[in-house]
Amino acid sequence: MTREETEAKKKLVYDFISEKEYVPMSVKEMAMVLQVPAAEKKDLRRVIEALAEEGKLHLTQKGKVQPLADNLLQGRYMATQKGFGFVRIEGEAEDYFIPAHRTLNAMDGDTVRIAVDKKQHGKRKEAEVVSILERGNAILVGTYSSNKSFGFVVADNHKFTKDIYIAKAETKGAITGHKVVVEITDFGSEDHNPEGRIIEIIGHINDPGVDILSVIKAYGLPEEYPDAVMDQVESIPEEVSEEDKAGRTDYRDLQTVTIDGEDAKDLDDAITLTKEGEVYQLGVHIADVSQYVTEDSPLDKEALKRGTSVYLVDRVIPMLPHKLSNGICSLNQGTDRLALSCMMTINAKGEIVEHRIEESVIRVDRRMSYTSVNQIVELQDPEVRAEYRELIPMFELMYELAAILRKRREKRGSIDFDFPESKILLDPHGKPLDVMEYERNNAHRIIEEFMLAANQTVAEEYFWQELPFVYRVHETPDSEKIQQLGIFINNFGYTIKMGAEDEIHPKEIQKLVAKAAGTPEEGLISRLALRSMKQAKYMTECEGHFGLAMKYYCHFTSPIRRYPDLQIHRIIKENLQGQLSEKRVAHYQKILPDVTVQSSLLERRADDAEREVEKMKKAEYMEQFVGDSFDGVISGVTTWGMYVELPNTIEGMIRVADIPGDYYYFAEEKYQMVGEHTGKTFNLGEAIRVTVSAVDRITNSIDFVIADADEQQTVEVDSVLEEKQRKAEEAFAKLVADRKQEDSNEK
Repeated sequence: MTREETEAKKKLVYDFISEKEYVPMSVKEMAMVLQVPAAEKKDLRRVIEALAEEGKLHLTQKGKVQPLADNLLQGRYMATQKGFGFVRIEGEAEDYFIPAHRTLNAMDGDTVRIAVDKKQHGKRKEAEVVSILERGNAILVGTYSSNKSFGFVVADNHKFTKDIYIAKAETKGAITGHKVVVEITDFGSEDHNPEGRIIEIIGHINDPGVDILSVIKAYGLPEEYPDAVMDQVESIPEEVSEEDKAGRTDYRDLQTVTIDGEDAKDLDDAITLTKEGEVYQLGVHIADVSQYVTEDSPLDKEALKRGTSVYLVDRVIPMLPHKLSNGICSLNQGTDRLALSCMMTINAKGEIVEHRIEESVIRVDRRMSYTSVNQIVELQDPEVRAEYRELIPMFELMYELAAILRKRREKRGSIDFDFPESKILLDPHGKPLDVMEYERNNAHRIIEEFMLAANQTVAEEYFWQELPFVYRVHETPDSEKIQQLGIFINNFGYTIKMGAEDEIHPKEIQKLVAKAAGTPEEGLISRLALRSMKQAKYMTECEGHFGLAMKYYCHFTSPIRRYPDLQIHRIIKENLQGQLSEKRVAHYQKILPDVTVQSSLLERRADDAEREVEKMKKAEYMEQFVGDSFDGVISGVTTWGMYVELPNTIEGMIRVADIPGDYYYFAEEKYQMVGEHTGKTFNLGEAIRVTVSAVDRITNSIDFVIADADEQQTVEVDSVLEEKQRKAEEAFAKLVADRKQEDSNEK
């Protein structure tokens, strides 16, 4: 059929099913009614399938052709382990609930069409999946088990609730306990399980490194670079040429430092700072990665495909190859490097009164760590101060300016959620030796303030130039979610004020978090406040950043590890060089929408993978403590039990059935667990001593029970951990020594 013939037949079919007298019928029945010749019946089916894909009609599971009802919507299905799910519709704030018996065998990530119930069930919108338009993922990672004549795979993704049948001929030689990558060939139905074939054996579940490698495979994280990328990398010089330095502003005479973690190797931001009278001259210098990663080159295409570097517990999966990220694009001490510099003049109130964005050449004087800067300024360590004597005035100036900038940001209403982060120490075989809270100091915060200032300045500059750009956007929360938050926090005596049209100012969230600070419910209030807000994302429109209380914001400061930063560096450089012609502007207007969507999705993927690995290693670490007791605090209460968090950030659950002495129920209005007969309560933030009862390495869950009363009085957590802590420290010292030796050998 020609295109014209196809369109004519599509119109004929659409008009036919739109008639009032039409009753749903099969394709075969429609062919008879429309008197379609036998030779054209296949064409009729193709036309009907095309109309279904376009969303103009609906093909039922039984093959009936139906006109679209006004209550049909299309969205992404999100499964749960309990069988029910939710469908997210683009542009709608609230998801639709799908009961377990109405999912039509939809699986997590599928694109589905739903029929919305006209009668709402309470406050919850409910719907039924009527068709599956596109499967979300046909490739899964799981654990293989062998039977006599077949095998099956239990997916690591626990939202995939059915085992996958594997015929003997499709096992690829896998044995029980192998972690495998499986391709689903038949998604099954409500009556029979999905079927698949094994396409890769990762290794045995107990082999070192297989657990994290399984997460890498499950999330589709790229491991190796294509040959074309590595060929391009080979052609990139190791040192900056004099030719490339020409025409740039030379800042090599300015006192310049990088401040990063001790183990960081990709150093993409450097700082210069001076003060004249009451005015500060702050320079934020960012590695000019776009000089080497040129548009549409193999490196650029691979960077866009990766979107971001991924930081797992035992490794980094970088966006750019190490020769770039650790070499010529890294602002290493004592070497000339190309940069994009944001030079800001800041007054005593923290106002950026002037700025320049320039192509520059810089040379870092010292590579500093957060720890050493903290020792110099706050701890006043005499040995460290002596080593960095010439830099002390600049570090003290940094603290001074950062405090001014932070105060100004807080005055605007910027929200800081200061959740404790974990630091997990592994031995060379990937076994967790220790889990501890990662300590942040003010040296971290000064760099954050300077990066925020640069990001805001660059975003505002390009907004007013009305050029195509990539912004970092954090939209205003939905009023319904804020109202729900308001109802909940009333139980604890807190209130938040809503503005005109039920909008909220970030200052109200900031005040709420500040009031809850130091209280037993602090963690819960902060988490719920965070969940009430939308996720930040990349957009081509500058719609502001709610959490930071900024009208203009972008990501400019990390082009080594984030593609949006690299993308806007190209735009900035073309603009500075006078090369943004109408043709180039049109080009960016065309490509940037896809860049923003893809970058946002890849950022979510990286975050999810990082959380999954952290959860896995915490569960593995706690296996050795089954039967041991620890002091913790109640961090959450639900209908099914209480979450308890230990001082090292590890969280586990006491199931409601395991609370002794009474029948306990969840009192939602007070957010506490209450004994029905005794009236005994368990409250958020309450100190509690728990015993590790079980660890499930499949679900990465940790179960606690309340420790015996006698044990609570006699056993101290320090005595339980002392020997293991000593061994962890010894292993850490050996690990550090080994890495130093490796670095020395590389050099």
